[in-house]
Amino acid sequence: MPSSTLIEAVDLFCGAGGLTCGLEKTHSIDVLCGIDIDPSCEFPYTNYNKSRFLLKRIEEVVADEILSYFSEKRPKLLAGCAPCQTFSHYYNPKKKSDDSRWKLLLEFGRLVRGVQPEFVTMENVPNLRMHDVFHKFVSILRKNGYFLWYDVVDCSAYGLPQRRRRLVLLASKYGEISLLSPEETHSVQTNVKEAIGNLEPLMAGEVSDSDPLHRSRNLRTVNLHRIRHSTEGGSWREWPSRLILRCHKKECGKSFGSVYGRMKWMTPSPTITTQFFGLGNGRFGHPEQDRAISLREGAILQGFPDDYQFVPPNTTPVFKHVGRLIGNAVPVRLGEVIGMSFIHHLRQHQKADKGKRNVKK
Repeated sequence: MPSSTLIEAVDLFCGAGGLTCGLEKTHSIDVLCGIDIDPSCEFPYTNYNKSRFLLKRIEEVVADEILSYFSEKRPKLLAGCAPCQTFSHYYNPKKKSDDSRWKLLLEFGRLVRGVQPEFVTMENVPNLRMHDVFHKFVSILRKNGYFLWYDVVDCSAYGLPQRRRRLVLLASKYGEISLLSPEETHSVQTNVKEAIGNLEPLMAGEVSDSDPLHRSRNLRTVNLHRIRHSTEGGSWREWPSRLILRCHKKECGKSFGSVYGRMKWMTPSPTITTQFFGLGNGRFGHPEQDRAISLREGAILQGFPDDYQFVPPNTTPVFKHVGRLIGNAVPVRLGEVIGMSFIHHLRQHQKADKGKRNVKK
């Protein structure tokens, strides 16, 4: 274990490793294990982060199992982002009562009760605040002696080249805690051009010779005609009438102005979803090139290092599978800011504790 380690962590619902990667970037948090039910997460998680990966349903994980990873020499952090589709605006509320994912946050709470870590963090979609399951989770933390902070965070304010609003929760046994501000983390806002503007140009359906993840989905001839009529930041509203889809000509379809849109160079990208590689799924068109953004570009906009691999060598990335891993990930920069906040909080606590001991002397 690095001598600089201040906190040890376990990452529940770890996915492809966005949160772990961010926490590790602080150089003071050692993530000992990531746990997920999806076997496709193991390679990207362990390949870059060099952490253990446990393939297991969270309902089957017990507190003693998690405690076995910790050394007991440092404060423990239990982190996680339960699958968020259940809480999304796009999710059908009629299905919620039958969706097992609805209860995963309470499984997180069960493990907090059993492990009793010094710190807890959770990240999810903003809409989660509106649901009873979140308030039950908060109640579990309060009853177990945690001081809490939670709010909706604009990730672009912390230097992520993406407009992404996320609900972030921090909890500590030591005292009042909060997420550090953009100023405190020396964050500098950035944009699409700074993030992906130097990548190799591609045509629709083309793959880079040097990076198999830098591949764009092919476009039908009609969609090539469509995107060629869209300027930077534009959308289907610029197309000639003959190219506009019938649904967009209806009154109910006119409000979906971002569909088939291009990104803007000098602003953050829109929220990267699991379908970002598809031109018709949002404003995911490249600002200049006649295609949707590539898998690599989506990963970079999520904050992943440009050498982060999502499939083993000599394996062809499948758009649907890799897009899901990237779109569902906690942005790496947000994970780093969360980690910085815990480190700052711990150092403040240690400083105050040392001051108390000096006074007693």
